[in-house]
Amino acid sequence: MDTNLSVLDSARCARASSGLIATAPTAIKNGAIKAIARIIREETIAVANANLVDIEHAQHNGISQPLLDRLRLDESGIERMCQAAEAVAALPDPVGELSGLHQQPSGIRVGRMRIPLGVFGMIYESRPNVTLEAASLAIKSGNACILRGGSEAIRTNCAIADCITRGLEESGLPAEGVQLVRTTDRSAVGEMLAADEFIDLIVPRGGKGLIERVSRESTIPVLKHLDGVCHVYIDDSADDDLAVRIAINSKAEKYSVCNAAETLLIAFSKARTVLPNIAAQFADLGVEMRGCERTRAIVPNVALATEQDWYEEYLDAVIAVKLVDDIDEAIAHISKYGSAHTDTIVATDLQKTQQFINQVDSASVMVNTSTQFADGFEFGLGAEIGISTDKLHARGPVGLEGLTTQKFVVYSDGAIRHR
Repeated sequence: MDTNLSVLDSARCARASSGLIATAPTAIKNGAIKAIARIIREETIAVANANLVDIEHAQHNGISQPLLDRLRLDESGIERMCQAAEAVAALPDPVGELSGLHQQPSGIRVGRMRIPLGVFGMIYESRPNVTLEAASLAIKSGNACILRGGSEAIRTNCAIADCITRGLEESGLPAEGVQLVRTTDRSAVGEMLAADEFIDLIVPRGGKGLIERVSRESTIPVLKHLDGVCHVYIDDSADDDLAVRIAINSKAEKYSVCNAAETLLIAFSKARTVLPNIAAQFADLGVEMRGCERTRAIVPNVALATEQDWYEEYLDAVIAVKLVDDIDEAIAHISKYGSAHTDTIVATDLQKTQQFINQVDSASVMVNTSTQFADGFEFGLGAEIGISTDKLHARGPVGLEGLTTQKFVVYSDGAIRHR
């Protein structure tokens, strides 16, 4: 495969190969993913060394710590990446699945068959593991894809892409079906966004600036989320120990991920029994709290939160804290300031948990669960192409099914329509 193709030529080649991937038997697709994972394991040292060079350059260029964390891919990270790919191979194949077949009075039988989208383009920053995740999901869902990673990860992405090419060739699938844009020129993004003749869906995965640009410029449908302003609401019926554990884990298990909690809401009548413990643990972890006046009355050393804090996706060791009168005020706050990504309630009152589930309009709504579980792998999807807060055509973590569409299939024994 020519690795010096222009973006437009790459997209054209991806479209040409998409038919072969769409019709490939499940065993062939699974074999390709497993072969890629095996080859990457064999090349672990080369991939890790490429990543070290990327990290060195990123540090020299003053990249932020959250992005540096996302860029890092050591040997254990490479192994986890390969395991995620193999988990995709082990999942049921959605392509060709026929559902809802019903007999109509006219004599026709109507159902829907799941089919690949065709070609998707992915534009992403930092995370080089996304290169393999996207390739695995594309292959298993019968799609071709064209991938444009960030310049900070170019060496790691190229090393992984070389392994993907070898795995596809070894298994008999077209190497052009998964392509990496190997230029760091920012104009490549614009070229991808205009290639609507060849690309069916664009998936941006990165910072708000990238996603806003893609949404603004793309002539192709975009699957996206702009912000991850995730909330933990601790109800007055919550178990104290559980509330503290979930609040801490939702924020601090990893700061730089979009499913990290950014705002903690606590029922006022519960605050004195849980807030001091939460504040003490956050202080030990180095997490800065910014709270409302009622929060500061209980924990005086907390900085005063501004209106902007309720909208903020920190992606860092900072959390906003607000005491609310009840669940209705909590839901109203989430509705106003949230980003429809992930929100969780900690409660033992079943009526309140059901109210929260029914009234919070987010892609993932959780009960007594850390927000950090909002992840395709944790949801049993094997891996994810990203998380969508849109309502069409997929929502939440997007895995295999989100990379397919449906067509109507009609059977009959010679039915003729009479008007």
